Amino acid sequence: MTGRATPEKGSDASGGTKRASDLLTIGDMARRTGLSVSAIRFYEEKGLVFPHRNAGGQRRFLRSDVRRLSFIVIAQQLGLTIGEIQAVLARLPEGRTPNRADWTQISAGIRTRIDDKIAQLTRTRERLDGCIGCGCLSLKACQLYNPGDRAARQGSGPRRLLAD
Repeated sequence: MTGRATPEKGSDASGGTKRASDLLTIGDMARRTGLSVSAIRFYEEKGLVFPHRNAGGQRRFLRSDVRRLSFIVIAQQLGLTIGEIQAVLARLPEGRTPNRADWTQISAGIRTRIDDKIAQLTRTRERLDGCIGCGCLSLKACQLYNPGDRAARQGSGPRRLLAD
């Protein structure tokens, strides 16, 4: 659990009074975020969201968790793994949702990753003309699958298919 106070104690992460009507059920969260209930439970299991439990054991989420879950989905679409998202969110105090300043820092790292991916895709695009699409696996001229004929060092023939 994060440092958030439970609803029974009457306060939220910002220290303000928290009413039961301020909390959302998991179904409400699913409707608000477009995520399935099972996805929200998965994110809870991974420690990315921390719902409170009412007296009956039902999950209750803070309204700010809508933004937190939205951040998680966007981060995944940008290529961050669950582990990387955990690390980013763990750096935030009291389990709060990333704010503008947090996002500026986070997005700098994502931007670097995107730039690297663009460079990789550009190299692949430039090598496409050298590929004749034959599936040979070790042709010296194949710049996509076997650049510089690296497979030749492993022996002749389709080395990636043959077990030594």
